[in-house]
Order: sequence, then C-alpha cells, then structure tokens
Amino acid sequence: MTAPSNSTLRLQYRQLYQNSLRYSLLGTRLTHRPALWNQVRKSHTVITADHVPLRKQLKDEARRKKADKKASPKSSKTLDPRLSRWELTVGLEIHAELNTACKLFSPAATSLNAEPNSHVALFDAAFPGTQPQFQKATLIPALRAALAFGCEVQRKSSWDRKHYFYQDQPNGYQITQYYEVTIGIKQIQLEQDTAKTILQPPSTYLLDFNRVGTPLIEIITLPHIHSPTTAAACVRKIQSLLRAVDACVVGMEMGGLRCDVNVSVRERGTTAEGLSEYAGVKGLGTRTEIKNLSSFKAVEDAILAERDRQIAVLESGGEIEGETRGWTIGQTETVRLRGKEGEVDYRYMPDPDLGPLIIGQDLVDHLKDILPMLPDETAERVVNKYGISTKDARTLISLDDGDRLEYTEAVVETVMQRLASLPEKQRFDKVGKVVADWVLHELGGLLTTAGVPWEIQTVTPEMLADIIVHLQSNQITGNTAKKLLAHYASLQPVAGAAIPSVSEIIDASGLRLVPLTEGEYVEMAQKVMAENPDMVKAVREKGQRGKIMWFVGQMMRRGEEGRVEAEKARLYVERLLEV
Repeated sequence: MTAPSNSTLRLQYRQLYQNSLRYSLLGTRLTHRPALWNQVRKSHTVITADHVPLRKQLKDEARRKKADKKASPKSSKTLDPRLSRWELTVGLEIHAELNTACKLFSPAATSLNAEPNSHVALFDAAFPGTQPQFQKATLIPALRAALAFGCEVQRKSSWDRKHYFYQDQPNGYQITQYYEVTIGIKQIQLEQDTAKTILQPPSTYLLDFNRVGTPLIEIITLPHIHSPTTAAACVRKIQSLLRAVDACVVGMEMGGLRCDVNVSVRERGTTAEGLSEYAGVKGLGTRTEIKNLSSFKAVEDAILAERDRQIAVLESGGEIEGETRGWTIGQTETVRLRGKEGEVDYRYMPDPDLGPLIIGQDLVDHLKDILPMLPDETAERVVNKYGISTKDARTLISLDDGDRLEYTEAVVETVMQRLASLPEKQRFDKVGKVVADWVLHELGGLLTTAGVPWEIQTVTPEMLADIIVHLQSNQITGNTAKKLLAHYASLQPVAGAAIPSVSEIIDASGLRLVPLTEGEYVEMAQKVMAENPDMVKAVREKGQRGKIMWFVGQMMRRGEEGRVEAEKARLYVERLLEV
C-alpha cells in the first residue's frame, strides 16, 4: 500500500475530523452543546470573535479585585472563621511540555505557532497500521527535570495505554507511564500531549494536530499542601526548576505548562478511619479535581473557591462527590464538568507496540554532572556575592528567563572596571546591591510604566553602569541620574546614528554636579522653614518625622538643577529642626 502524501493526508483527515467533530460516540450532535465542550477542555486555545488574551484577562481581574478591596477594606482582612474547623489539603498534577525538537513517538517537529496540521506524522493522526517509534532525544529533558527535583530515576520502565475518548486524542488512548515510574515527589512520567481545539463561531470546532504527540512530563505531588498560596508558589517553583535545566522553556503564560489541582477538606482533629487515602497519605476528605489551570493566580483562586464550596456543602449536611470541575477567571465558584474517572475507567494496559524503556546509569551520571546551577543555588550565590536580599535575588532570577540576572551581572562587571580608573575617594562599596536596586526598581519601574518588554529595552549595561558610576562618585545628583536613565530607556535607535555617552550628555546639558556649600544649604533650609512654621511645628512638637522629606523636596525644587543633593539636604534639615 502506498502511503498518501502529507498534503493529501491533511486534506483527508481535515475532512474526516470536521465531519466527526459534529458527533459524539452516541451520535449526539456536539453543535447542540458547545458550552459543555468549552467547559471540559479548558487547556486548549479557544479563539472566538471577541477572544480576550489570557494576560489581559488576568490584568482585568486583578484590577477588579483591587477595586473591590478598596471599596470594602475591612471585609478583605477578615479571616474566615470556618477555617478553624476545616483543614484544606491539595495535591498538584502539573503537565509541562518538554523542550524537544520532535514528538514523543514520531519524528514530526514540535511547534508553537506553525500553520495548523503542518507537523503531523501518520502515527500522530492514528493512521491505521502505523506504530509508535520512541524518539530517544525526548528522554534527555525529562531526565534533567527528574534530576533537578532530586528524584531517583528508575532504570527500567514501560509504556502503558490510558484509554479515554476525546476528539483531540485520535488514538482513543494516551501513551503514558503508569505502573513502574514512581520517583521523588510522587510520580514523574512521560506522556503525549493532545491536539489544540479551535472554535469557529458559532458552533464548529476544528482540530490542530500539531500538538498531538508533543512530549510531556506529568509531575504529581503528594497531598501535603494546605494553603492556596503555597500551592501557587509550588507551581511557580516547579516552573523555575524546569526552565533552569532547559527541560521546559515555555511557561504557563504560553500554555507550555498547565496544572490540575486535587482539592479536599476534612474536619480538624478527625481520625483517618472512614476517610480517603492517597499514595500512603491517610485521613483525606473526598477530593475533586479542577482541570487545566493556566496561571499561578488561577491556581490560587480556584483552590480558594473550591475549598469554600466544599466547606459550605459539608456544613449544610451534604456530601462531596468525587468529580472533575472547571474554573474560569473572574468566577467565584468552580463548576461541575463530569464525574471523576477512576483508574479502572481508564483501562490501563501495557502498550504492545512499545518495548520497555531502559536508561543507562552512565547517561544519568553524565546528565547529573552537566546539570546547570538550580535556582536556589543561584539565589544563594547572588546573595553571598552581591549582598542583596534573598527576595531581590529570587526576583532577578525569575524575571525574563534569567536575562535580568545576566544583565545585572554585566552591569556590575562594567561598574567595577570603571571604578578601577577612578581616584580612591570616588570609589564606593556594595556595588552589587546598588546595581540590583537600579535594575529592579528604577529601570524595571520605567519599563513597567511604559509597557516595554524587557527583550526590546534599549538601556545597555554600559549605559546604566556609567550612570551609576557618575552618581556614586558625586558627579551628578540622584534626580539627574533618573532623568538620564529615562532618556536612554526612551531612545529609538536609528541605524548608523551614534548615541551620545552619559558623560557627553552631562557636559552638553550642564548637569555635572557643582555642590552647594554648607552655608548655602543652611540658608536655603532656613528660608523654607521660615515660610512654613506649621510644618516645623509638626516635626518638632508632634514628632512627624516623615515631613522632613517635604522640606528636602522644597529645597530641591528651589535649588539650581543638579546642585542640591537630597541626602545632604536631609542632614541639614534634621540639624536645624533638632531631631
């Protein structure tokens, strides 16, 4: 039999699945229930005429909650009294697309934004007679992930079929690892991704099979989490680890990582008798699963909503049903999708077309030796080397896939080179902390306000280093430094045009600091105080020290551009106010 060409295959299967999309197994027309389909498969990109990007949905929801909090500040701080009686328990199932060039069981290329159905092998489309061919290269990022989590890698494992029917799974089963891969957290297993569903309004669904067969790892945690905030932090930590070892480079914001959460509640102080058990953890309430959460905030909010729903059901005398539920941004309650499948429903069986997967110890040892520094280790190094806080270190590491940290270190290196050529009296300590503050707060703030992504920002490490050196060596004021940074951040580079250096701009604009004398500072401060006796009284008699900086601001406004130094002005104000 001669296999059809790729273009003929795409045409045949497009026609076949467009026809079959309109019917379920029992012949029910899917066009009569688009809302249910939309609820069930939240993991897929659904494009409608009024489609709103996920980032915008999250921002709009954050603004709404912020407005609600301002409108009722007291209620937002009230601790739910029911939590003293009920305990939340959460387990996570995180699906992460691996960073590979090909699919798990076919040589077809993986892709994010390619033309629909342009990277589909015969096996991906479940063409009769085709068999899976394990692509060895896909194993490497999965092993790196396992090692990053400190897991014990099983030397031998097998492939299993997990049977269920959705239109986005053409085989009618998913090839996964169920029986033998039990490592670390609870389980990390290789498996296939499904197709992407695209809605053509009002009720037609198209399937893009480019994603079918893309290698995933599923990371299953034990139910040890008891806080929505902790759950979201755990997902964030897992994503950072996967990115650090190059196992998964596409995060939640692009759909490369999705999370299912298993939520249950139990009355505090109850014994394990009569309650559920999972992976050796006893005394659990009946769990529900919330599928396909695509942001850290969604993880936190969905758990919070489901916790409150379960408590309300139990306190009203009801029982929790084991079921799969959905969550939509902006909702206050999860919605039922279907009854919860058990292991029996999936009819697990060893895949007869695939032999066992045997991993050599030499490969594991080699990957362990070349494993890059993990985020916690990097944070510790940055804290010790630059003297910054752990919070700032973690922020630098997490932003822009580590680019922000690389930029910071490049600025530090350049500053150190500049300082070596300056007189001793113009040098300064804590270079790393100063640079990190400028990168995170000053430059980061400018970019956030302007809505400029980090990857296209125009301030080079050399520019920022020169600004910092001029500021710290008392050649310009802090206000001037911020204006220079804003100038470079707003530049639109023109091909062939030279960009003036920091020093050239300072001299051309007359911004170089000509310090005021002590007498000039005192005279200016006394004048401001004489004109504002009520402010003086507030500081001296009422102890309102925060108003000291008001006097400093007045002095900087009245002084010549670039001559009043805020720190010196503050010292003279405090001296005259005798505080």
